[in-house]
Amino acid sequence: MTVSTTDSPPAESAVRWLTDDEQSAWRAFLAMKTELDAQLGRDMQDSSGLSIADFSVLVPLSEHPEGRLRILELARGLQWEKSRLSHQLTRMEQRGLIERSNCREDRRGSFVVLTADGRRAVEAAAPRHVESVRRYLFDLLTPDQVAVLGDISRTVRDRLAAQCAGREATCAESDAGSC
Repeated sequence: MTVSTTDSPPAESAVRWLTDDEQSAWRAFLAMKTELDAQLGRDMQDSSGLSIADFSVLVPLSEHPEGRLRILELARGLQWEKSRLSHQLTRMEQRGLIERSNCREDRRGSFVVLTADGRRAVEAAAPRHVESVRRYLFDLLTPDQVAVLGDISRTVRDRLAAQCAGREATCAESDAGSC
């Protein structure tokens, strides 16, 4: 029997530990991400009464021409587990931000539909959210740093997408379809 080592963790002697500079950069990145997410969440809640999770659901719905997406498609786009999305949608439906509807074409799938109240909420929240993103991130960076940030982000996302593509059958079978 042949054992593939490509998906196995490296043997202890083969571990490529982070250098001091890499460790410092990694920890700074983690702290920045945690603090930035928390601040953006506070700003969103204070200015609009929406949570970041609400906003994360409303944005792709508002960008879709019909204001609706299949629940599975939304879960994949958000990279959320189906149960997390279901709980979030229930809360949002109770507040009148979204509705759920059955798919007439295949009768298996369901849609999430943006309501008029949901559209007003996301349109009111978006300008303030953009201002927060500017204040806490982009206003601090030079144009060159913005370009580097974009390059780094695309490079990492490309690697993650390639990793997921290698496990595409597994991804397609999972609840959310994310790896």
